[in-house]
Amino acid sequence: MANRILVFYGSYRSDRMGIRLADFVVAGLRARGDDAVLIDAKAVGLPMLDRMYKEYPKGEAPAALEQLAGQIRSADGFVFITGEYNWGIQPGLKNLTDHFLEEWFWRPAAIASYSAGRLSGVRAATAWHGTLSEMGMVVISSTLSVGPIAQTLSAQAEPTGDAGKALARSFPRFADDLRWWIEAAKAQREKRAPPY
Repeated sequence: MANRILVFYGSYRSDRMGIRLADFVVAGLRARGDDAVLIDAKAVGLPMLDRMYKEYPKGEAPAALEQLAGQIRSADGFVFITGEYNWGIQPGLKNLTDHFLEEWFWRPAAIASYSAGRLSGVRAATAWHGTLSEMGMVVISSTLSVGPIAQTLSAQAEPTGDAGKALARSFPRFADDLRWWIEAAKAQREKRAPPY
């Protein structure tokens, strides 16, 4: 049975480059037999956090929030595609993530970062690690770091140049690690109910 993996992407910019990495990851996971689904924060269009999903009375959450909560609960694992904004986390992706809490629990998350420069968004990836851990996810040790993004992936999300070759070589290890943690978490959840 295919693992269900949600790939979250959070840029709201009009000339988004990181969507290339999101598309590359989704295609790569699907090629390996996973059921990978892109969750684009801009397309979901949640407002700035006013109320978490759990704070709405049952059945009264906005439709987009209700749908996304169901997708998160039914997923086996997650990949967060993050750009770096002034050494920090993308606000669109953080806002989308913060609408939920218990829905994330006891599943693995992987981080893939990018930037226009040579540091590849690693400072944002580092910040995300602690945030995702606090939200109840196990963050895998393998990461993808892509930069400069425009020289690594084409507009069609195809690897280009030496940086693209390096990305293509590193993706299988990233995906293998995520799969291992997904299988481990599934087995543990089947053995016993979560502690709270």
